[in-house]
Amino acid sequence: MAELRDTITFLGTAGARFVVARQLLASGGAWLRFGDTQILLDPGPGSLVQATRRGLDPARLKAIILSHRHLDHSGDINVMIEAMTEGGTKRRGMVFVPGDALGQDSVILSYLQSYPEDIQLMSEGGSYVVHDVHFTTPVRHRHPVETYGFIFRTPRHTFSWITDTRYFGDLANQYRGELLIMNVVRLNSDAPVEHLSLTDAKRIIEELRPRIAILTHFGMTMLQAKPWELASELSGETGTTVIAARDGLEFDLAQLE
Repeated sequence: MAELRDTITFLGTAGARFVVARQLLASGGAWLRFGDTQILLDPGPGSLVQATRRGLDPARLKAIILSHRHLDHSGDINVMIEAMTEGGTKRRGMVFVPGDALGQDSVILSYLQSYPEDIQLMSEGGSYVVHDVHFTTPVRHRHPVETYGFIFRTPRHTFSWITDTRYFGDLANQYRGELLIMNVVRLNSDAPVEHLSLTDAKRIIEELRPRIAILTHFGMTMLQAKPWELASELSGETGTTVIAARDGLEFDLAQLE
């Protein structure tokens, strides 16, 4: 019997419009493999290309999860639904989206909405199940559209992912665990943008003290400042191992053991 592994493959690390529009970094989201359960998170522009070039088969997906409706997170959700269901010939998989991602201005085309087995709307404090994996959406984020972060629990590991949001007082307390992933778009908090900055990330790491923290979803100021160097500096300053994700990085959660 093959060993069950929990891995996260970053199909892209781009955040914010300019890095995505110029494809200075890829923007395909993340492929979560929890044993036999495979989940795609935030399939932004190029998700299908990034997945297939790494030998990842969308037809094996059990679910697609959307943290929010912005294009850098949802641009490829329709093609990935079609790929997951083999053009709608096999009704399979689940899709999880915030409430404002459907309706009159739906990010999922109407003809595709019958392709998955189920589409579930997420809400603050929600709890959801995909095969043997559970995840929760502990708090609504402070972002221009309805946005959630996640705590994932597999039979072997638990980790948290803080997606797009500005920092607010109770944010860190919602995401405790050994591994913390954060979308860190900005280097500094000097603009009225509802995204985390590196300063915010440091504050959260110091509050939570995870064993490992991974930074991703970089905007232009983070990219220009060399995220791998910033992560190394944060490791020294906080005592936590901080990693800057890169396109194609596969992180094995066994590193937490």
